[in-house]
Amino acid sequence: MKISDWMVQSEVAFGTSGARGLVTSMTDAVCFAYTVGYLKYLETIGEFSPGKPVAIAGDLRPSTPRILRACAAAIVWMKGKPVNCGLVPTPALSLYAFSRNMPSLMVTGSHIPSDRNGIKFNRAKGEFLKSDETGMREQDVSLPHGWFDDQGTLTADITLPAVTDVLPEYISRYVDFFGPTALSGKTLGVYQHSAVGRDVLVSIIEALGGKAVALGRSDVFVSVDTEAVRPEDIVLARDWAQNGEYDAILTTDGDSDRPLLTDQHGRWLRGDVLGILAAQSLGAASVTTPVSSNTALEASGIVPSIRRTRIGSPYVVTGMMDAVEAGNVPSVGYEANGGFLLASDINHQGKFLAALPTRDAVLPMICVLTSVQDGQRGVAELLETLPPRFTQSDRLQNIPRTQSEARLTMLREDVAGVSEMLGFVDACGPVAKVDETDGIRITFHQDDIIHLRPSGNAPELRVYVEASTPQRAEELLTLGMAAVGRWMA
Repeated sequence: MKISDWMVQSEVAFGTSGARGLVTSMTDAVCFAYTVGYLKYLETIGEFSPGKPVAIAGDLRPSTPRILRACAAAIVWMKGKPVNCGLVPTPALSLYAFSRNMPSLMVTGSHIPSDRNGIKFNRAKGEFLKSDETGMREQDVSLPHGWFDDQGTLTADITLPAVTDVLPEYISRYVDFFGPTALSGKTLGVYQHSAVGRDVLVSIIEALGGKAVALGRSDVFVSVDTEAVRPEDIVLARDWAQNGEYDAILTTDGDSDRPLLTDQHGRWLRGDVLGILAAQSLGAASVTTPVSSNTALEASGIVPSIRRTRIGSPYVVTGMMDAVEAGNVPSVGYEANGGFLLASDINHQGKFLAALPTRDAVLPMICVLTSVQDGQRGVAELLETLPPRFTQSDRLQNIPRTQSEARLTMLREDVAGVSEMLGFVDACGPVAKVDETDGIRITFHQDDIIHLRPSGNAPELRVYVEASTPQRAEELLTLGMAAVGRWMA
């Protein structure tokens, strides 16, 4: 049975970050089949063969160890050698594997609730792109006889190998580039919740000379979305910052490839603003970012070359690599959720930082914090150097993708009429421009932007807005969420 058929049968589909689905649907058999299909595809392009090591790691979800074992079983079945990197951040796994020309996979559902999980596949030197997904879908996979019971539970005697410690190399990456005194004098709160990188983030701050204070550690999985920050996390950060002890508060999503950083007042920065500041700090010549990211990038004039893409790191990676081929280096990319990608090496003030073309949570946060230190100002003051454009986003949950697509088809066929019906025209003026790069992004004559898009990873409809003041952005998001919520009911 082809992987495309496994996807239909299991309802574990591919989104922008690999295969994801309900834990109950991600049986051992399904995870095994997907991993076999992945390796068979890599065989066709010369990146896997019997005896080849394959690195695996996972996040802190309760279902992750079981799925890791199923993936390891598939590697064994294909006569590969699983390298167990343990429960570590996705970029730590990628750094280890890419530098060794080694395929890798990460068991993670990122920010989505713990009743769901996923598998993110990588090629030997970079992320799995949409073209790779197409090739994987065509692979025929059958389960080995006697390895699974009728419920799809793995019964074969497969155990994970001992953990290979990849974290020292990950820590050294930042110390070698920024220096062991880069954060000297800084006191930084680390909101740990259930992020897999919660302890190594403390280690990195301390290795850079800063003081790290652990906050909010959780024994249960907490779904922290860096693009749609929970109200309780907004309150937590502001409460922690009240005593003025912290220069900033840092955290990440579940697999620690997307950052979340506050200013000294406990106000979370948007990921697309963080990306602009990081690109500026690194002296980027080209930035690739999705269409939903803040347009202060263009208004700031910090880079000569800008590429806008669909939402999802595979699209950003493709755009970044196109920039490299065109000679626009250093080439970086970032997403509205904060994930920062480096497509080319950086040489800055005698220090070298190797390319890492996958989402990295640590790099952009350290870039901003060291920029603050260099200028003897706070993160809040650094933000004021950017043009006044402000984004907000949220999501309507438990909305089937088919329902979202049906509504967006109606909007696409009559943008002006549906926008007026939803109250957007009364609030924002006539429609000025429509962008269908990913979902439907509407710019109005007053320069307000409302963007609707079905999530690629969960049954959610994303609502993005942009305006010239933070208050206006909040008003737009309230309007958009209420109007679209009624429309979807």
